[in-house]
Amino acid sequence: MKRWLPLAAFLALAALLLAGVLMNSGKDTTAIASPLIGKPVPAFSLPVLGQPDKRIGNAELLGRPYLLNVWGSWCVNCREEHPLLSELARTGRIRLVGYNYKDAPEEAQRWLQAFGNPYETVIADEEGRVALDFGIYGAPETYLVDAQGLIRWKHVGPITPELLQGELEAEMRKAGVPGAAR
Repeated sequence: MKRWLPLAAFLALAALLLAGVLMNSGKDTTAIASPLIGKPVPAFSLPVLGQPDKRIGNAELLGRPYLLNVWGSWCVNCREEHPLLSELARTGRIRLVGYNYKDAPEEAQRWLQAFGNPYETVIADEEGRVALDFGIYGAPETYLVDAQGLIRWKHVGPITPELLQGELEAEMRKAGVPGAAR
């Protein structure tokens, strides 16, 4: 009987793992729910990229909805979503605030010069300390913030045309963004 105990333990563990896999099949396991949804943007004060003496905080961003887009010059996927963000900025429907994450200011400015700057303003978190309060995992990440400063939506990964036209449009409409598709 003692000989079969390790085999029985292994089979029980394998059955548990299989059950977990089967229970999650078909689910989007890339979605990471944020505990900040419906809560105010964390208090922060960060320098403006290229203007280290000028600081912007959450209070200065109140009054109009905005997308807070986390990016870095080192981020390959940020380059992928950049044309879509640039197009969205050209429509003027919603403010884009850039959150430059763990980047050298010179590199970030060079990147924006090369690819264009769709952001109304860019705040710089060179050391990534404020990112902890947001629960930022990396870049790109995008937050939809309403006029009262409440986080309404978060997406980890690049914004795609399908995401913009579907989920993000619906969330912008709920957040009171003028001109959001019905």
